[in-house]
Amino acid sequence: MKQKIFLLLSLILLMFITATDVFGQSNYGSVKVDELSDIQIRQLIQRAEASGYNDAQLEQMAAAQGMKAEEVSKLKMRVEKIRKQGNSLTSTKQSAAVSGNNSNRTDRQYIGDSSDSTASSQPTKQELIDKAFEELKPKIFGSELFKNSNITFEPNLRMATPAGYVIGPDDQLLIDITGDNEANYDLKVSPDGSIRIEYVGLVKVGGLSIEEARSKIKSLMSSTYPGLRSGRTNLAINLGNIRGIKVILNGQVTKPGTYTLSSLSSVFNALYAAGGPNDNGSYRKIQVVRNNKVVATVDFYDLIINGMQKGNIRLQDQDVINVPVYENRVEVVGEVKNPAIFETVAGEHFQNVLNFAGGFSNIAYQSAVKVFQNTARERKISDIFAADFNTYVPRNGDKFFVEPILDRFENRVEISGAVFRPGYFELEKGMTLKQLIQKADGLKEDAFMSRGYISRLNPDNTAGLEAFDVAAIMNGSQPDIPLKREDRITISSIFDLREEYKITVQGEVREPNQFPYAENMSLEDAIQMAGGFKEGASPSRIEISRRVRNSDVLSKSASTADVYTVNIDKNLKLLSDTTFRLQPFDIISVRNAEGYVVQKQVKIEGEVLYPGTYTIKSKDERISDLVKRAGGLTVLAYSDGASLKRPGKDTTLFQSQKDSLQRELVIKRAKYGSTYSMQDLIRDSKSDERREENQARIMNLQRSTQSGVDTTSFSKQAQIIASDMVGIDLTKILKEPGKRNDLLLEDGDIIRVPKQLQTVRVSGEVLNPNNIVFKSGKSFKNYVNGAGGFTASALKGRAYVKYANGSVEGARSFLFFNNYPRIKPGAEILVPKRAEREKITAAAWIGIGTGLASLGAIIVSLLR
Repeated sequence: MKQKIFLLLSLILLMFITATDVFGQSNYGSVKVDELSDIQIRQLIQRAEASGYNDAQLEQMAAAQGMKAEEVSKLKMRVEKIRKQGNSLTSTKQSAAVSGNNSNRTDRQYIGDSSDSTASSQPTKQELIDKAFEELKPKIFGSELFKNSNITFEPNLRMATPAGYVIGPDDQLLIDITGDNEANYDLKVSPDGSIRIEYVGLVKVGGLSIEEARSKIKSLMSSTYPGLRSGRTNLAINLGNIRGIKVILNGQVTKPGTYTLSSLSSVFNALYAAGGPNDNGSYRKIQVVRNNKVVATVDFYDLIINGMQKGNIRLQDQDVINVPVYENRVEVVGEVKNPAIFETVAGEHFQNVLNFAGGFSNIAYQSAVKVFQNTARERKISDIFAADFNTYVPRNGDKFFVEPILDRFENRVEISGAVFRPGYFELEKGMTLKQLIQKADGLKEDAFMSRGYISRLNPDNTAGLEAFDVAAIMNGSQPDIPLKREDRITISSIFDLREEYKITVQGEVREPNQFPYAENMSLEDAIQMAGGFKEGASPSRIEISRRVRNSDVLSKSASTADVYTVNIDKNLKLLSDTTFRLQPFDIISVRNAEGYVVQKQVKIEGEVLYPGTYTIKSKDERISDLVKRAGGLTVLAYSDGASLKRPGKDTTLFQSQKDSLQRELVIKRAKYGSTYSMQDLIRDSKSDERREENQARIMNLQRSTQSGVDTTSFSKQAQIIASDMVGIDLTKILKEPGKRNDLLLEDGDIIRVPKQLQTVRVSGEVLNPNNIVFKSGKSFKNYVNGAGGFTASALKGRAYVKYANGSVEGARSFLFFNNYPRIKPGAEILVPKRAEREKITAAAWIGIGTGLASLGAIIVSLLR
């Protein structure tokens, strides 16, 4: 029994997982990639890129949307083909931001009363990609007019009263009398169609046109205003507020029903209010029924294609607009300007359908079109040639394919290499190789004359190669070669066939570098190219090393380079008898003059009597000597907190870093967590008092990052500090000058002596990071408790202390105990954050469930 229950639960879990996957898919199995144009594929790629998807994710998304495996494979190949064509996808990219759709109307008001689309939220990535796949489906021609929220069909309410307008209940009539008499009336038509005019009485105007009503009212008011008969008084009637009418939309419309519209509304206005014809509705035979009679038949194609509004009559109260089911539809795909599904009527031919589709694209094959037809039993394919476009009558279900022209040239040849105008040329009848070279403006001076070659297609379209003697072809000593379609001629340059000749100048020159070699180049020429000698250069011992070309490879003492020592004039005077001629790949090394030393400077800052910059007097000058030269320490100096900043070369990430900014990044990450980035450090540095110095250090760090130092992979261990901060014990140095702790000074050293420090900083993963007054004898934990204690995410075993002199000491662990370092004034306690565990995703849970279900099935089978 237990086995059966376990098996049943396992099956239910598998069914749940399968159902989750299936029901999450949209049905895009009907999409045929072969029927999509390049423009549609480009639009899909652009929409995917705007949504943040790469090509692989796009293929996965297509499969997830229900696209068949073979269609996904075809989609992959089409995407790769489009990218290889290099047709500048980025130049035609559209913005991915799409304005929100209008919310569904809850009240059927007359046109123009639409909701605010800007209130809609921005679509998600999934919605954007769904829309991209939706756009791949064949569209019904004309439907986009009703689906596009940016297009409206609103009646013009700000216009003169149209001729023939029929007055009805609730219309507002404005009667103006001018001339010998002045008067005006604002009258509303009653439900029975009448108005009441002062001194005239009730006048029946309902059902009359605006012209008929004017004549009737003028006649009745003539007794009150005699000037109307003589013409000395004029009467004008206009509409004020326009009444609403009830119109019924019936049949194959998106939202059938009764609508309240403006009495100036036309058929198009009403169709827009109802969302247009649905997928089965006709766009060509829309009927307007009035008093049980069809008074107009509207062909929507007249408006879409020609801008004509034939049949788009003004509606009256209780009119019925009937949209019947379409009778004949065909589809056009491929190389036309507007591929879609089109509706045809009697008397139309394929040429009409082609016109509906906007005609051929610029790369369409126009001599014939293929059509898939439906027979009583199966499908068949036929060819329609250009001569039959005006006679072929499309049948319901026909699908026309307009293919592109062949991606090949009928008369192209190409020449590349050492000619003045390389590129493609027209293959004229009887053109030869020499004629093509002349057409390319001839050979360059550096052309390799001994050999060229022609890449040629064999009759079976395989590639072949034919070599020729360039010089012989040009002087006529070898027969000229007739060219064929798609021949590719290559004439190399002599520089293409040898290594680039260079010489190297290094050492005590102003601009050491590599320079192009030139024939007869002298040593003086090379020194001049390098900007001349530096002040400390020695022109008497210039060393030139040269490649060995005939070394004895079997000898252990074989020469690896020929080395020459040359003495030249420091002013680079031209002395032909002593000139040393260089050869390609020579390396020139200019040595430093004997005894020449450039001044080296150090800096001391803070609590000394004479802070500032000092020049190192001797090679053995030490820190204690510099402090003496600076007048010694002040009474407020804190010697235990003195630090030495020494610029050093990068070694490894876990031993030394190039700049103090790297140390600060480690500290900030310990304080704020691993998400603290270089951008955050730059932002914080802008509010620092030493902003300029910080910005310079940031630039140094960015340069070191470009040279291979990964600033994002700092360890959380306390032993990782910046290489330019050296922890020194100035108190001990001054007590024992000249001993091991008293370091020799180096160029660029900066010694900082702070004031007496009285606080300890606690930062990182503590509840209340702050500064705490230093008290002798207080332990590490006392200070942490003073900051509220550790947080739940604190990595206690990796906590460390950064002392005022720049040295760092981390916690030590023994068994289950942590031994924390001693605290000194000015120290900072840093508690790093424990790394967050990666959460298990929904896909991983599904995988776990699948595995458990499979395991359960196996266990049940074994128990049997």
